[in-house]
Amino acid sequence: MIVEFEAELWEWDARPGESWVFVSLPPEPSEEIHELTAGTRRGFGSVRVRAQIGTTAWRTSIFPGSDGAYVLPLKKAVRTARRLSIGDRATVTIELVDTP
Repeated sequence: MIVEFEAELWEWDARPGESWVFVSLPPEPSEEIHELTAGTRRGFGSVRVRAQIGTTAWRTSIFPGSDGAYVLPLKKAVRTARRLSIGDRATVTIELVDTP
């Protein structure tokens, strides 16, 4: 499954200043991912993905957020490479890895 979406970068307010920055997946793909990965999710409900913003690609995991939508962490190297800051919008592509 491949999902492309546009989202705003936000900082996890439970750890401000520690550079925990995320984008939230839209609700509909999040629901589909939840159904597709039932029984195969890893720790904390994570799902392994390949992610890409522009020409920058990396492997990571998405995690279920408190509102039910999955969230994708954006490490500093990605934000630096794409010149992104909290509040910016980015077009993101994710591809699920290791799913049935």
